[in-house]
Amino acid sequence: MSEVTITVRGEHEARVAPERATIHVAVRAEGSERTEVVDRLTRLADPVRATLAERKAAGTLVDWSSTRLSVRAERPWNNEGKRLAPVYYASVDLAATFSEASELSIWVSDISPWDGVEVGWVDWHLTPDTRSRVEQEVAASAVGVAVTRALAYAGALGLSDVVPTAIADNGLISAGQPVSSAPMMMKAAAADSGGAAQYEPEEIVVAATVEARFVAR
Repeated sequence: MSEVTITVRGEHEARVAPERATIHVAVRAEGSERTEVVDRLTRLADPVRATLAERKAAGTLVDWSSTRLSVRAERPWNNEGKRLAPVYYASVDLAATFSEASELSIWVSDISPWDGVEVGWVDWHLTPDTRSRVEQEVAASAVGVAVTRALAYAGALGLSDVVPTAIADNGLISAGQPVSSAPMMMKAAAADSGGAAQYEPEEIVVAATVEARFVAR
């Protein structure tokens, strides 16, 4: 046996504690008079924005954003199939990024009872620098797994000289296989205890799969 081509996959994953939590909140109002609805929503949304500005100034909030007020009108139907007077719906969407889950929980507990406030989902994530570093480390480890497998296969065949000829993301070497990038899965668990929202972040999983081809002699 003079030469053998070996094609393998290498996988690796890392679990990292999230560094940021971005929560999405909506403030809504509705009614039969457009002007009144807009005025009411403004009165409801301004205090929410104020709490975010205060926390940003105090350093307990990384960043926050707010969309412009939007209004839409719908004309509902009654039981007799007739169109009724328009109903106006106004809303403002906000997003706030916290670095501490405890600060997030305190803020949500403060605003969630307020009229018109709807608390949405939380995105747990890493800072760009950490994400880039972890993805590079995971990719390098996946390559290391592929090399170890190739060496094991070659050794089982009694071959010792193993030379890499190609390496790629999953699916780029094996024809017909789907391409898979390194996913980042983020999950959040929230519980209601004694009227206070408590957010416990789950670890972020960063995974990578590579394909590699070697020639063993």
